Amino acid sequence: MNNFYLPKFKIHPVFWFVLAAGLITGHFWDIVIVFFIVFIHECGHAAAAMIVGWRVTAIELLPFGGVAKVEDHANRPLKEELFVTIAGPLQHLWLPAVSYLLAPTEFWSYSHHHLFLTYNTMILLFNLLPVWPLDGGKLLYILLMRRLPFKKAYHYSLIISLIILVLLTVFLLIFYPFLLSYFVVASFLGLSIYKEWRQRQYVFMRFLLSRWREYQDKSKYYKPLIVPPNMPIINILDLFYRGMDHQIIIRNHNKQRVINEGDLLNLYFSGHYARHRIGELFKLC
Repeated sequence: MNNFYLPKFKIHPVFWFVLAAGLITGHFWDIVIVFFIVFIHECGHAAAAMIVGWRVTAIELLPFGGVAKVEDHANRPLKEELFVTIAGPLQHLWLPAVSYLLAPTEFWSYSHHHLFLTYNTMILLFNLLPVWPLDGGKLLYILLMRRLPFKKAYHYSLIISLIILVLLTVFLLIFYPFLLSYFVVASFLGLSIYKEWRQRQYVFMRFLLSRWREYQDKSKYYKPLIVPPNMPIINILDLFYRGMDHQIIIRNHNKQRVINEGDLLNLYFSGHYARHRIGELFKLC
């Protein structure tokens, strides 16, 4: 049974300065509309996460967007990750209809509606850019996870994100050099990618720890890993896929030994065998 938790709602302190700046410069409605759209977008992620049993700790509005924070989910099925990821962009499909229905009211207007449509479309398209931590970047991450081991897919998703961000920024610098708002957001995205890269080893270790603690050998999806006897345990772990249980086949000429990933993780987390060659431990060298 899925457990539902009521997430906390947080507002970044700088948000209030942005709101005040909008009021002073006559762009109050623009900022209100943008943050309303972002809030509904993040609520979509949070609702989907709770439906599949993830624990959502907070929904936070940032000066340049928002984020739904969840507890570690690195070993949950990729289909859950996909569902949670697309739940945000899907909110942009029904919001225009609500705005149109409100347009004749005293509270809203058709000019507000057209402004709403513009921002809704801009936020949706920008959010689908394949750049981490935007939803497009997470979709790229999911696609790579289906094809590559966890560690390599995670690294590639960050590298590709940075390349695309740099190319887009250079293009806009050449043709639209006065898009200050974009360059502020791009700086925020670049910093996010940098922080993710700095903690990439920690993320990988969390992935392994989660597999070790939750290992039951009951997965429907198995992927055998054929390794030579001279490969260190730490390098075998680099081959682990997300969403797959592994049988490690140690093959040396006409001899082979099969072990499950639980045994390998036990050896690794015992703290003594990380750099030992797998064949030495199972007498296949």
